[in-house]
Amino acid sequence: MERLLALWVESLSVERPDGSTLRTTQTLLDALNLLCPFTEAVRFGLFVLPIRAPSRFYGGDDAVLEVVRRCVHDVAGTNVRLGVAEGLFSAELAAQHEVVLPVGASDAFRRAQPLEVLGRRDLTTTCQRLGIRSVGAFADLDTARVGERFDLDVLTRQRVARGELAELEGQRDPRLARRLAQWRGEDDDFDEQLGFFGQRGAGDLRADAAALRIRQRLGAEAVVVASLRGGRTPDERGVLVPWGAPAPARQELAPWPGQMGAPSPATTLAHPVEVQLRDAQGAPVVLGVRGLLSAAPATLAFSSTLRREITWFAGPWPLVERWWSLHRRRAQLQLVLASGEAFLLSCEERQWWLAGIYD
Repeated sequence: MERLLALWVESLSVERPDGSTLRTTQTLLDALNLLCPFTEAVRFGLFVLPIRAPSRFYGGDDAVLEVVRRCVHDVAGTNVRLGVAEGLFSAELAAQHEVVLPVGASDAFRRAQPLEVLGRRDLTTTCQRLGIRSVGAFADLDTARVGERFDLDVLTRQRVARGELAELEGQRDPRLARRLAQWRGEDDDFDEQLGFFGQRGAGDLRADAAALRIRQRLGAEAVVVASLRGGRTPDERGVLVPWGAPAPARQELAPWPGQMGAPSPATTLAHPVEVQLRDAQGAPVVLGVRGLLSAAPATLAFSSTLRREITWFAGPWPLVERWWSLHRRRAQLQLVLASGEAFLLSCEERQWWLAGIYD
């Protein structure tokens, strides 16, 4: 088996929803590739590279470890655990223990590990009841006896324990390499909204290429796209995230009582405009403590001279947030004007605000 240097960067082992983990992983991988062009990102937080050639170039294993440790600190600003062993499985264990194994010592190191490192809880529990507690003791069991009690996956793990296979199934994240290729603009095969007949137009390809160039020159935050998150009002739910950032692992499942239903306004205002509602007699329409309007709104006034007739309205929908502390009370109202325009209004502290515009 090939002798590998494994890097365990714990701060990169859990992906953040803002895409920073993927960006740092890509930046660190690029830096490590300058040291050794065969560096791989196995999964988040774990990198490996063959140490034989770098060791010859830098003058020994210790020199390579020092260069790699400094590289990780400069790029990611964090410490790293380094380990050297033969095969990916043993190399990762060596990094966790921060040991550098000489040639031929990986087998004894692997066999001395507790059975838990093979990643099957039922296997560990059953073997411990039989007095088998180490990887080496499990490796020495008769394969036929193991097959009588366990499935094919356990037989594969026994081959890893014996050193016949270099890595465990599932030790690598196959999606990570693809996502990194997408981030570099080398792979266009990813989920997206396609045209009516499933095609991507030339304009889409040009836009992707332009966004990639801008991001490479100005940084990840230079190109942002709209995304949805949890919230009650349209302005709370809309958020701008860096282009190419990973989608959230799961959707917001909170009930969000009072959340506006579809359709949402096409435009939300960062600075809502103060407006007034008037009834048929010209009196102000106010929102009562029970969440009801004092009268049916008839006109919408932007100023003393600019007024518009209301032909339809829906609501109000009251929002009571954090009644135990802030006691914030709001309400939302939808309007259609005689001109055909449709607005979303928000009321707070007896003042009406234009919050959104429908197409």
